[in-house]
Amino acid sequence: MRGGKGHVERVVVLALDGVYPFELGIPSRIFGAADGRYEVLTCTVDGQPVRTNADFTIGVEHGPEILATADTVVVASVTPSYIPTELPAELAAALARIRPDARIVSICTAAFVLAAAGLLDGRRATTHWHVADLFRRRYPNVDLDPDVLFVDDGRILTSAGAASGVDVCLHIVRTDHGSELANTVARRCVVPPFRDGGQAQYIEQPVPESGAASTAATRAWVLERLDEPLALSDLAGHARMSLRTFARRFNEEVGLSPGRWIVQQRIARARHLLESSDLSVDQIAGHVGFATGASLRQHLHAAIGVSPQAYRRTFQTTAR
Repeated sequence: MRGGKGHVERVVVLALDGVYPFELGIPSRIFGAADGRYEVLTCTVDGQPVRTNADFTIGVEHGPEILATADTVVVASVTPSYIPTELPAELAAALARIRPDARIVSICTAAFVLAAAGLLDGRRATTHWHVADLFRRRYPNVDLDPDVLFVDDGRILTSAGAASGVDVCLHIVRTDHGSELANTVARRCVVPPFRDGGQAQYIEQPVPESGAASTAATRAWVLERLDEPLALSDLAGHARMSLRTFARRFNEEVGLSPGRWIVQQRIARARHLLESSDLSVDQIAGHVGFATGASLRQHLHAAIGVSPQAYRRTFQTTAR
């Protein structure tokens, strides 16, 4: 759990010229719904109003000095025409104020800002799929993954376009305080607590053939049977499609293979049970469809880097 009992995390949002108003408001909306666990402030590189990509400017209360007090810094996205090719001196000076232990988050095209500052060198990161090729050309030392909604690389988190800013902020709440609070925040904001798949499902695709069936009903069917063995043939049979057609359509709609998606759902269910029950690791493994407790341990560690016991110690008291 980040911070001690009663700690209020200070989140400072950096607004740059060309900022998208929607993305600029995401941190305040999500963290502001987390029962007082976060304080959200907004600044610019000089304390002056910034132009948005809409027909208005935004004034803020703080200049760059507030960045030095931040536990988490969020850099909001800008319209592509405002993406800097080189980091302006004023912006570099503002970023230099960030404490070495502060968490840094980019929304959408703000990954270009972090990359220009050298903060993403050698790290895995993401940005909007539409500018992925440009990002790769400019920053070949960054391990870009344009297929995901966000990347948590420890101290630095990057997210894809627009609504992925919601995803990464909810992920931060979930990481800091457990899934129960994150789910509560999601309900208050009327957004899904966790979106399946990656950016692939949002990339422009050819119009599907008329009458093409969806895999949505089969996904709902799977969620009621996570404790059962689920083969691709079972899913395709439920959807009344061939194996090849089902796998292709599932990936188009979700952005993941059926197998990876099922593992993702089982991990999410296991995390909830670790927080909210006293079931043993082996019992939870059985409830969510992993063959053994060892399998659950392996998958959970691969997903979030901790053991079931460590996860439970961190979040169970908070959840209750």
